[in-house]
Amino acid sequence: MNIPTNTLHSPCVRNCHLNEEEICLGCFRSIDEITGWSQAGDDERLVIMDNASKRKKEARA
Repeated sequence: MNIPTNTLHSPCVRNCHLNEEEICLGCFRSIDEITGWSQAGDDERLVIMDNASKRKKEARA
């Protein structure tokens, strides 16, 4: 059995509000990224965090 390494903590800021594209306006993760977080390994979590960071920059521009 392959158990993911989970050393990266959730970027949740407890300001959950989804926009019309199902992106959280608190952490900028998609609903799929949020629900998949607990099963994701660190490599996948880094991708999720990178995607969220890009969305946050786009939203602030």
